[in-house]
Amino acid sequence: MDTENKFYEVVISDEATQMLVAHSRFLAQVSEAAAMHLTTEFSEKADSLKRYPERNPWLSDPMVPSGRYRKLLMAKRYLLIYQVKENSVYIDAVVDCRQDYGWLL
Repeated sequence: MDTENKFYEVVISDEATQMLVAHSRFLAQVSEAAAMHLTTEFSEKADSLKRYPERNPWLSDPMVPSGRYRKLLMAKRYLLIYQVKENSVYIDAVVDCRQDYGWLL
């Protein structure tokens, strides 16, 4: 199979969408521009996962199953957390880097 021409389907979970909205709402209280930047960067990063989603590192945390989730940093302190399964990329969460990831278990 020619992997250079392979595209993945990106699926954004309802939970990830709700998390993005909550983070954006919080940021908007301080800076509307920062909130807009976060949502724009999310769209760009999610779209970039259509090609080579394996390029990003594994999420390494003792509370998270090893080799299950990958992470992609955005807006300096938020992580887009996703899984790659066959021809699909599943975005499961958008978290602040300072949060506990134990709920991913």
